[in-house]
Amino acid sequence: MPDSNMIITVLLVVILFFAVKNSIPHFKGEGACCGGGSKGKKLKPQKLEHVTAQKKMRIEGMMCDNCALRIHNALNSIDGVNAKVIRSKDMAVIRLGREMDDAILIKAVSDLGYTVKEIGE
Repeated sequence: MPDSNMIITVLLVVILFFAVKNSIPHFKGEGACCGGGSKGKKLKPQKLEHVTAQKKMRIEGMMCDNCALRIHNALNSIDGVNAKVIRSKDMAVIRLGREMDDAILIKAVSDLGYTVKEIGE
C-alpha cells in the first residue's frame, strides 16, 4: 500500500506542476486568452472620410471580453481601419478607409495568438 500512495502523490505533483506551468502565461497576460479581467483601455475607432471596403473576419480563440478588446485595439491601431469586434459571433466587422491587403489585418490578429478562419466582403 505505501507504494501506491507514493505513486498517487507523484502523479498529483506532476499534474499540479503542469497546471501551474501552463497557467503562468495566462496570469502574465500573454497567450491567446490574455488573462481576462484586466482593465485595458479601448481605442476609439477612427472616423473614416470615405469607406473603400467593408470586410468580415471570422476569428477563432476569443475566450473572453479581454480577448475581444485586444483584437479591437490591434485592428483599430492600423491607419485607415475602423473595426468592431463581436465576441459572441467570433467575428470582426472592419471598414477600410483605404486600399489594404488582407494580410495586414490577418497579421494584426494572428500576432496576438488568435486564428483568422476567414476574411471576406
